[in-house]
Amino acid sequence: MMGSMHDVEDAAPTGIVRLDVVGTVLFAVSGVLAAVVFDDTFRVVGVVVALALFAIGVFAFLSGYWTAVQRSREDDIAVAQLYFFGGGTAPASVKRTMLLVLAAQVVIALGTAIARSSTDGRPGSTLAFGILVPMFGLGLNGLWCARYGEFRPRVRVDSTASDDSVPTSDDEMEQNSPHG
Repeated sequence: MMGSMHDVEDAAPTGIVRLDVVGTVLFAVSGVLAAVVFDDTFRVVGVVVALALFAIGVFAFLSGYWTAVQRSREDDIAVAQLYFFGGGTAPASVKRTMLLVLAAQVVIALGTAIARSSTDGRPGSTLAFGILVPMFGLGLNGLWCARYGEFRPRVRVDSTASDDSVPTSDDEMEQNSPHG
């Protein structure tokens, strides 16, 4: 365990949080411009930004998951803690910022995709690629929490201890049987 949550608050790593905010701002600008202007250049930029953020998010998600699996040997980690900062795993400032940014990604993705749900009368739009962007936020949430989150230690069960209540012979099993 890293120490008290106050210590973590004072020294909360900000690189992943900053990347999440910057990526979201970039997505907001490119997505809104693509939805409003809707010319080929802005649509391509919107798709490239959305796919790049999605790819980073998938990598961060897998990296965070791998790190969490390694930590789970010592720490008790739940999915809600890992991706949504449940149970006090992160300082309030980190939790608030990263969850608000994830919510913004969802709203921007839905808003831009709905704004241009068709292209020149044909169904579909390049703005639908924005729906992939919240994977960026989820992946970074998991990566931050897997690396820096505070979890309860895993309770170890001693497998060598004998349990006196377990029958060891055929006679004991017969005595404990409801029919015997």
